[in-house]
Amino acid sequence: MAKTPKSSPSKSAKVKANRLRRRALRLVRRLAVQSEKAERSERHAGIRQTPRTGRPRTRRASRR
Repeated sequence: MAKTPKSSPSKSAKVKANRLRRRALRLVRRLAVQSEKAERSERHAGIRQTPRTGRPRTRRASRR
């Protein structure tokens, strides 16, 4: 015989508040990481475009 679906218990106010807080924190963290990445890539692009003074652009040996 097929099982009938059972409804889940209603969410308490405390659970809802915690969930909202977690979602908000996650959003803030995601935005922070996104801006950090953008800033980092800009910095790296700026560094890479200007040639290093005093030494030619040659490939360095691998550290391994």
